[in-house]
Amino acid sequence: MEYRVEKVSPVKRTIHVTVPAEEVDASLSATIAMYGRDVQIDGFRKGKVPASVVESRFQKQIYNEATTELVNVHINEIVGEMDVNPVSRIDFDGDLLKRGEEFAYQLSFEIMPEFEMPNYEGIEVEEEEPEVNPDEVQAVIDRIRNQMAELEPISEDRAPQDGEVAVIDFQAFDEKGEPIEGIKAENFELPLGEGQALVDFESIIKNLKTDQEGEGEVTFPDDFLNEELAGKKVTMKVKLHAIKEKKLPEVNADFAQKAGGFESVDQMKEAVEQSYLQSRTQLTRSQAQKQLIDKLLKMVDIDIPEAILERHMNSMVEDQRHRMEQRGKSLESTGKTVEELREELKPQAEELARSEIVLLTLAKKEGIEVSEQEIDFYFRQIAARSGEDYNQLKQLYMENNLIWAVRDKLLADKATEFLYSKAAVTKVPPQKDDATKGDEAVS
Repeated sequence: MEYRVEKVSPVKRTIHVTVPAEEVDASLSATIAMYGRDVQIDGFRKGKVPASVVESRFQKQIYNEATTELVNVHINEIVGEMDVNPVSRIDFDGDLLKRGEEFAYQLSFEIMPEFEMPNYEGIEVEEEEPEVNPDEVQAVIDRIRNQMAELEPISEDRAPQDGEVAVIDFQAFDEKGEPIEGIKAENFELPLGEGQALVDFESIIKNLKTDQEGEGEVTFPDDFLNEELAGKKVTMKVKLHAIKEKKLPEVNADFAQKAGGFESVDQMKEAVEQSYLQSRTQLTRSQAQKQLIDKLLKMVDIDIPEAILERHMNSMVEDQRHRMEQRGKSLESTGKTVEELREELKPQAEELARSEIVLLTLAKKEGIEVSEQEIDFYFRQIAARSGEDYNQLKQLYMENNLIWAVRDKLLADKATEFLYSKAAVTKVPPQKDDATKGDEAVS
């Protein structure tokens, strides 16, 4: 076998392969012999069927399998000699083997771009010191108190107020006065003033007293979960059965024990603070690592293989589709076609692709590897979080040829940590607007 490498682009190669007739005949003979050991044909003992009979009876299967086997052997040999890592599928362009004839075909695939890795040791980056505001800890305690509050009826003859819970029946009606399916409930407990219901709907309730009925118009927002009602106006009829107030538990040792098995309130506050610190530390470290990668990307000029870019765009589109479906909406409800969305996401996908290429190149340069145990641990973590069966999850990835994507992700993560370990990191005070970042602590 002889081959010639054609450099179609910086990241695409076409391999022109020529196989002499002797190798073609040997490959066909080997496949025929394999068939001959197992086939059962009337008039012949198993394993004693003449090669000519086997070839005549199973010619189509034999020539297909012999071609595939021979090409696969060549692929492994050629890729090994070229010392490249195809990042796309390998496309075959050729016919089937023909006995006694030379066999010529082409292989096309994309590879990682070749570029000179800049000096990545000592890159300067600032990392914020993690900090926890006492008010944040108190906010978590208050939220837990609110969750553990007991509801007690209010006997006072008045309308409900924010901070209280209204026990109601309600039903929505369309412009014809017909009830709307799915917008109905009985003895529903609705906390008021917490943003759990539309303002117009709460206004109807706040104008009622116990055992009174009322109605009013409510306009659903354009992004309402039920697309059929999004942006529409309906009549909502409500009956108020009772008003309840929340009795918050005292913040004492008993409260701490019930909230999370803590021995004291101080121990509980310390656990909340440590949870904040841990998540903040991970966040600020990730931000510093992102800055490092961005600085490294500015030092290189990279051609992005189409296969890597497509993979990132496809993944981002599917992630957005999944998020929309979790909200009860479809991707089409955005008013954009998939192609328009892909074009919108392309710059972000290009950045992710360039980051992946640099990190995987760094991993190769430094001899960073991922073990089978690390891959198994990754799947066990995913299975534990999602509740899926570990074996079935891993098998699904194997069947769909996605194991390599997991390996590359873990390699990139390791390369990121390596890059961070070589950086000149300067700790700086947190930004003022970071002091009240969202609740990363346990609740």
